[in-house]
Amino acid sequence: MLLEELRDYIASLLQTNLFKDYCPNGVQVEGRAEVKRIATGVTASQQVVDAAIAWGADALLVHHGYFWRNEEAAIVGIKKKRIAKLLQHDVSLLAYHLPLDAHAELGNNARLGALLGLKPLGNFGEQNIAWLGELERGQTLREFSAAVEKSLQRVPQQLGDPDKVVRKVAWCSGGAQGYFEAAIAQGADVYMTGEISEQNFHLVNESGVAFIAAGHHATERLGVQALGNHLATKFNLQHRFFDQANPV
Repeated sequence: MLLEELRDYIASLLQTNLFKDYCPNGVQVEGRAEVKRIATGVTASQQVVDAAIAWGADALLVHHGYFWRNEEAAIVGIKKKRIAKLLQHDVSLLAYHLPLDAHAELGNNARLGALLGLKPLGNFGEQNIAWLGELERGQTLREFSAAVEKSLQRVPQQLGDPDKVVRKVAWCSGGAQGYFEAAIAQGADVYMTGEISEQNFHLVNESGVAFIAAGHHATERLGVQALGNHLATKFNLQHRFFDQANPV
């Protein structure tokens, strides 16, 4: 398919026009006009760029691309090397940030909830990006944390009474620790996101609501794979996901 057709389809699917984001969503680096092979990854790091090119990708689709708000605009140093490699091999870079967190079926939060067996109850937070759901049965915080570890293959950081029974879960992938108070207001027993901040510790102690930091990278591996698989099936494209181990 043509790159512009791929761009327009994803924009419509993820409704990118509805989001106020910190970076441009869509084509960030333009490569060859036709796309047969699409690589996906969480972040367009040099390792992921190199792996996609070695595989023979026509386009690389990621969650974390380039040109973030308030970053240095000059294309120098590390950014220059990454972009130069893409341009040298005529490989496009497409990036989708908040729209890929929020999508009701293919998004990071949707896939994370499904992976953990959470029944969706609603959304909250800025642009309704965070999710609220419930477990089929109550579990101790210890049990739920173990399920998170098994599902994401990463040991989460857990705050709260490990014997506390949790059923209502609020979650948001990535660096969404700022939504913890909103999750408390939603009546959650536990809030799960990728990262944790100093003040979250005190909110756990004073509210009684547990907190799980499951990893920024780990909680954002699911959406881009789901989108890549969807595109491959719908348009008969070859797709491969390239992961890069990241402890954060």
